[in-house]
Amino acid sequence: MPLSIERLDAARHDRADFHCGVPSLDRYLHELAAQHQRRRVSTTYVLIDSAAPRRILGYYTLSFGALRLDDLPPAERRKLPRHPVPAARMGRLAVDEAHRGRGYGELLLQNAVKRCLAAGDEIACYALAVDALDDSAARFYERYGFSPCDDGERQWYLPLGRVG
Repeated sequence: MPLSIERLDAARHDRADFHCGVPSLDRYLHELAAQHQRRRVSTTYVLIDSAAPRRILGYYTLSFGALRLDDLPPAERRKLPRHPVPAARMGRLAVDEAHRGRGYGELLLQNAVKRCLAAGDEIACYALAVDALDDSAARFYERYGFSPCDDGERQWYLPLGRVG
C-alpha cells in the first residue's frame, strides 16, 4: 500500500467517510477543516493510500502558536527569553477506526515534526505543542518524547532543537 501525506483538498478527499470514534475529531474533519484551511486558521494534512486517494486514513492539523514561559519546566525557562516561546501547534491527530494498529498515528506525528523542523528553518519554532484529549493520548505523546507542560491541563510539548 503506497501511502502519502498531503494537504487536505476538500474537492478530492472524502471527509464524510472518515470515522475515528471521537465525535469532536470526526466533526472537525467533516465540518471545519476545509473552512479553517481557507481562512488560514490551521492546515490539515491527510494520510491516504495512493491507490485510493479519496479515502482518508488519518489526519492532523498544524498552526502557529506559542507556549507560555510559565508552562515550561524551570530548567528550560532559565535558558529562554522572558516572553511566550514560539511553537507550532498540532491541534488534532486522528486515525480512522478501520485502520488503527498499523502505525499510522506515528507516521502522522513524524510527518508533523518534519514539517515543523522545515518551517523552523525559516520562522523560529521552539517546540511542537499538542493537547492530549485523554490519558491514552497523553501516553502516546509521551512515548515519542513529549513532556507535559506545567499548566495543569493536558498540554504537552516536544522541543524541536537545542537550547543554549
